[in-house]
Amino acid sequence: MTAHPAHWTARLSALAQQYAVPGASLAFWHADRVHTAVTGVLNTATGAPVQPDSLFQIGSVTKVWTATQIMLLVEQGELALDDRLVDVLPGFRVRDAEATTTITMRHLLTHTSGMDGDLFLDTGRGDDCLASYVAACAGLEQVFPVGASHSYCNSGFVIAGRVVEHLTGLTWDAALRDRICRPLGLTHTRTLPEDVLSFGAAIGHTEDGVPVDRWGLPRSVGPAGLVCARPADVVAFGRAHLTPGALLADPAALRVPQAELPNPYDDARWWGIGWSLDEWDGHLVAAHTGDTIGQHAALWVLPEPGTVATVAVNGGRSAEFQRAVIGELVAALHGIRVPAPPAPPGEPVDVDPGPFTGVYERAGSRITVTAHEAGLRLCAEPTGLLAGLARPRTLDLVPFTSTAFLAREHEDDQWQPVVFEARPDGVSYLHHSGRATPRVR
Repeated sequence: MTAHPAHWTARLSALAQQYAVPGASLAFWHADRVHTAVTGVLNTATGAPVQPDSLFQIGSVTKVWTATQIMLLVEQGELALDDRLVDVLPGFRVRDAEATTTITMRHLLTHTSGMDGDLFLDTGRGDDCLASYVAACAGLEQVFPVGASHSYCNSGFVIAGRVVEHLTGLTWDAALRDRICRPLGLTHTRTLPEDVLSFGAAIGHTEDGVPVDRWGLPRSVGPAGLVCARPADVVAFGRAHLTPGALLADPAALRVPQAELPNPYDDARWWGIGWSLDEWDGHLVAAHTGDTIGQHAALWVLPEPGTVATVAVNGGRSAEFQRAVIGELVAALHGIRVPAPPAPPGEPVDVDPGPFTGVYERAGSRITVTAHEAGLRLCAEPTGLLAGLARPRTLDLVPFTSTAFLAREHEDDQWQPVVFEARPDGVSYLHHSGRATPRVR
């Protein structure tokens, strides 16, 4: 039987060993029930085993939960997606005055606001932390004009979480609990570390399998990435997006493409409301991934066959592991083929490196692109708070179109697409990991 738990437990264990994953948990909905499989440990220092009810940080998968909170308010008539943010959230502003008066809720939920998106600012543990964060956004720069492109924006989802607080009178955490978790019966979903402690919880690990020395992200970025849950709860949330009336009257509205992505080689071609969107063998897939400090998660919703799946891991080569798991799963259940990640072409593409060299910078990252004897080299340096959470990386770029390149650190790594976007005055943006980074010199 393709959904037999023993089979998926064995496959999860084999793939975890292949991709150096300390611990992993899989849950999926198929044939009218939830199936689960686990492998490995929550913490290599203690050896505590992963259980089906163990909680993992799901990181940016949280953004779909925040988008759902906003859409609940939309369906209740409390706001509209095209409402200007300044009309919804008194006192909101960013550095650019025109952007301040132009950004809408739709821009926030589709990552098209253009505001610098990686402001990881710790504003404390108090219930006012989101309000303080939004006040600090007054200094945020624009990486592109509002609506002109797409760039993954954590800051925008924190602001969206503050809108939830303003309109409900609840903290974002309490609104999540009262308006999503309780109606869906999610008993193993939490946001605050003191609440997560009630359960067996995973800790992140470095690439060498060593437990990280910092467990989680600040409460102030909660709406962008602070949910901790067992995968079965995440699957239940995903199923609600296939069931009109479970939470939203029209959950399919979130799966309508809103923005075409400038880097379509990175596991998605469009962005909806909160969801990234792609097609596998002609089947629409709504998905979201999430990375925190040494933990990684992914949620996939396939509306046509009605399958929902979640994988959560606490280290290792997580992206490759997750791709392998979901690839085997949908092939076994539905005969659907997940597209292979991009790879260098058989015949080298001849590209002049000159137009692409320079320094590209946004909040949290400085990227220097230089020419060398073999082509282009990308050096990414984390800045600000991210300097303590991520490491510098140097990647050689292999062209596969005239403006798109591939990079990887090690020979067994998955290739990562890097796309340069030209504007009338020349190459202006570097698109990598969902972010648009503007050229500054």
